[in-house]
Amino acid sequence: QVQLVESGGGLVQVGDSLRLSCQGSGGTFSTYAMAWFRQAPGKEREFVARIDGTGVISAYTNSVKGRFTISRDNAKNTLLLQMNSLKPEDTAVYYCAARFRYMSSITSEYPYWGQGTQVTVSS
Repeated sequence: QVQLVESGGGLVQVGDSLRLSCQGSGGTFSTYAMAWFRQAPGKEREFVARIDGTGVISAYTNSVKGRFTISRDNAKNTLLLQMNSLKPEDTAVYYCAARFRYMSSITSEYPYWGQGTQVTVSS
């Protein structure tokens, strides 16, 4: 059973940067594809970025391309999301998620989730 704990959220201004972390435990971290999702008030949870077990292959939703970077440190069982040039529309609760081996952008295909961390971008 994989456990995930996010941290690093907060209140920032437009244009600021923030780095989210997700600490994993309970499994062999490198065998899991990881992803970040987010959920704004009144909206469905949406895909943000994903990364394979090696950390080599990644993908992003269009709205964050060029601003967000997903990475992982398998030695530390840690997933990261560097967020630059933040916009008010990035405001949401951010969740990390894990699934065995294969990447996906689909929420329902991830069995393991963290509790979420709030990111608020103020204008």
